[in-house]
This record gives sequence, structure tokens and C-alpha cells, in this order.
Amino acid sequence: MTERPGVLRWFWYAVSGRLPERYRDWLLHDATSKHWKARHVLRASVGIAPLCLVWLLLPAPLGLRLAIVLMAALVSYFYSCAYMEESIDHRLARNGFPPGTGKRIRREKAAEANAEATARYIAAYRQHPAD
Repeated sequence: MTERPGVLRWFWYAVSGRLPERYRDWLLHDATSKHWKARHVLRASVGIAPLCLVWLLLPAPLGLRLAIVLMAALVSYFYSCAYMEESIDHRLARNGFPPGTGKRIRREKAAEANAEATARYIAAYRQHPAD
């Protein structure tokens, strides 16, 4: 079973910190699991939320503060998601994996899932009627 980092180590990891070697399997799972995109957005939220909180405390009308927070969050999430794959691969490389590891593993998993789906399709719909 892979060892997961504690809350403080996870927050350190979320703000681009390196994790010790013993979390290597968990790091790979985090970057290549079925839910890797959701995990990335959650990590991005750790950096975005404090900034939004600060903007909410600015001395301005509430409507303006909410508009600033909404705009900043939308732009932040847009760029975070636009460069998601590169960010994850950089995070893996910073933690000792060869560059491109995450992308390669995700591609292999997708090809395997696609092959299984294709085999199920062929088995279900490409049967020839008996002569």
C-alpha cells in the first residue's frame, strides 16, 4: 500500500514543495490516476483561495470585491487548467521522475482502456450471423 502524505506535507506539496522519497508511489498515483484532473484543480485551489480571501477584505463595496474575486478565480482556474498537463509533469520531474513520465503513463492507461473498450465493442456488435 502506498504511503500518503499527512495534511501539512500535502499542503506543502500543493504549493509546489518537494516530498520525501517514501511518497514516490503516491506522487505517481496522484499524477496519473483516473481523477488526476480533479486532484490538480484541488491543489490549485490551495493557492487561489487565500488570494480570493484577501481580495474580499479590500476596502471597497461588496459587489466590487465579489466581482474582483470572481474574475481572479476564473482567470486563475483557466490558466491552471490550460497548463494542467505541463504542470503535473513538471511537478513529477521536480520530485525525481524523468520528464514526461506522467504524460507517458496516462497515455498508456488510455490506450489500454481504449483497447478493452474496442474488444468489448467488437464482441458485442461485430458478430457475424450463422450461415
